[in-house]
Amino acid sequence: MSENKSNINWYPGHMTKALREMEKDIKNIDIILYCLDSRAPLSCVNPKLGKIAENKKIIYILNKCDLVDADELNKFANRFRTDSSVALCLNSLTSGASKKIPDLCRMLLKEKIDVKEEKGINYSIKCMVVGVPNCGKSTLLNNLCGKAKAETGNRAGVTRGKQWAVTDSGLTILDTPGTLWPSFSDDRVARNIAYIGSIRDEILDFQELAFMFIKDLMIDYRENFEDRYAITIDDNDEALDVFDKICLSRKCVLKGNEPDYDRCGRMIIDDFRKGKLGKIILDNL
Repeated sequence: MSENKSNINWYPGHMTKALREMEKDIKNIDIILYCLDSRAPLSCVNPKLGKIAENKKIIYILNKCDLVDADELNKFANRFRTDSSVALCLNSLTSGASKKIPDLCRMLLKEKIDVKEEKGINYSIKCMVVGVPNCGKSTLLNNLCGKAKAETGNRAGVTRGKQWAVTDSGLTILDTPGTLWPSFSDDRVARNIAYIGSIRDEILDFQELAFMFIKDLMIDYRENFEDRYAITIDDNDEALDVFDKICLSRKCVLKGNEPDYDRCGRMIIDDFRKGKLGKIILDNL
């Protein structure tokens, strides 16, 4: 297992097409609903989307907030609060979690709406939902609509084309495919995106991914690993030592009692994604 870069990349052709379509659609959009995974809110910010959303009002939605510590997450949310943007922490699987969004939209667009109403025009707010794959965009849309309008799934790349929906609150919303950027300038960002499931598992090496996951987190979240896997991490342990201990503790072994890194690696990443490793935020402020 390498101590160097994980060389993670995944940029299918449909993402190029999706970004081009978003550039066209953005002209008719009032507000961007920017869906971020609370476990990696900064890593989920796509530089390409930032350029497309320039000069637009933005509601940053830190989704899956139940998987992280609320006080810590709010520190990240504050990073996204500006004169033209607000941040909202929620779990889109919870019924009614998105009920604040229509009011936030009207607050951000108050001047524009007031001008329209003075002219006797009942203005319909148009929103676009954007984000990396598997951050919960379609689930958020369904929460806003109060019913299943968009296909959802706990894997990257479920939404492959744009979908329009109208909510009971009067918002007209465009759901878009999850989009990554052509290359990652920061390898830790690439790994964080992979850890949360925004890159297709089929192209990942789980042995390598879990090794890097342990290496990235074993200092700040030492107790999480110890509690979950009933191991003791010594001060001089390296990532591979911890990996070995988890393999043996969970009986992920091959013939000759050799560690089964692939099976154990998949288990570790799955535990993290399901919240079984505790409340973890991958990014640093």
